[in-house]
Amino acid sequence: NVGTYYSGEQDQCIPCSPGTYQDTKGQLSCEPCPNNDGQGSLGARNVSECAGQCYPGQFSHDGFRPCKPCPFGTYQPEAGRMLCFPCGGGLMTKYESAVSFHDCETKVHCSPGHYYNSTTHRCIRCPLGTYQPEFGQNYCITCPGNTTTDFDGSTNVTHCKNQQCGGELGDYTGYIESPNYPGDYPANVECTWNINPPPKRRILIVVPEIFLPIEDECGDVLVMRKSASPTSITTYETCQTYERPIAFTSRSRKLWIQFKSNEGNSRKGFQVPYVTYDVKEDYQQLIEDIVRDGRLYASENHQEILKDKKLIKALFDVLAHPQNYFKYTAQESKEMFPRSFIKLLRSKVSRFLRPYK
Repeated sequence: NVGTYYSGEQDQCIPCSPGTYQDTKGQLSCEPCPNNDGQGSLGARNVSECAGQCYPGQFSHDGFRPCKPCPFGTYQPEAGRMLCFPCGGGLMTKYESAVSFHDCETKVHCSPGHYYNSTTHRCIRCPLGTYQPEFGQNYCITCPGNTTTDFDGSTNVTHCKNQQCGGELGDYTGYIESPNYPGDYPANVECTWNINPPPKRRILIVVPEIFLPIEDECGDVLVMRKSASPTSITTYETCQTYERPIAFTSRSRKLWIQFKSNEGNSRKGFQVPYVTYDVKEDYQQLIEDIVRDGRLYASENHQEILKDKKLIKALFDVLAHPQNYFKYTAQESKEMFPRSFIKLLRSKVSRFLRPYK
């Protein structure tokens, strides 16, 4: 392209260095600028760009030198511009060549989370879905993507949260997660999931860890039960933080899951995987024998397995489809899981396969 030359050594196009230009495509070098002082623009595309861009606080008819200073009452924060922004509301700047609205002599100095209204000459809180991290600005920044803020007056992009309830619900494996995970979940959110396994299958849940604020008197709650009815069979319910993993089978064939948060404090929330398994009586007993054995959670190594997405995926793959066990060689299993974990499972599976030996 113009403004570049081809470098055979690097096998790519390189922008013309300051003090040179190139107004033709496909060239092997750049031309020196007249009156070359080495102060021009990087990637100049013609002689007029040789002079270099106007600095912040300056402007010209094409954004290149020679430039004029932004007059009193205006400012320009970027280089290479053709105009300056007015402060508005009859405000003046402290000097010419101002580079920011911060240089406008406002009647009040707005704090982060606010913007200056040049009409009313007051600081206004940034509306929902926007934020402002700096002092003395006259605008707020829109949250990226489909995110928004919990409240007005936000000061940081981290306050922008995805409100959508996440998760992937499959027939055999899947997961549920709090909105905006792994960031803090939004305030006043309500999420509902339904897990409805294929016939003759039951649900195994693993909660690797869950982060809910304890200071909110159970204002944020995760509950799993048979149906939306408060009187239906409850499998799991919590409003607290637990960093120790837990696994359990559902007390009902189907699961209705709800997460609700209030307007108070917020935390990271959760990502909870599940698997459905064959409901054959012996297999059901095997699964329950495994998840109820305290040795499954006794060591930190075992706890880390239940927090590792890759290992949980492999484990669930076999639980959902036992024949897939043969996909994993003995060497692979040893590399993925600690010896104590394999020993625990092997002893239970052996009794399951050879109950009378």
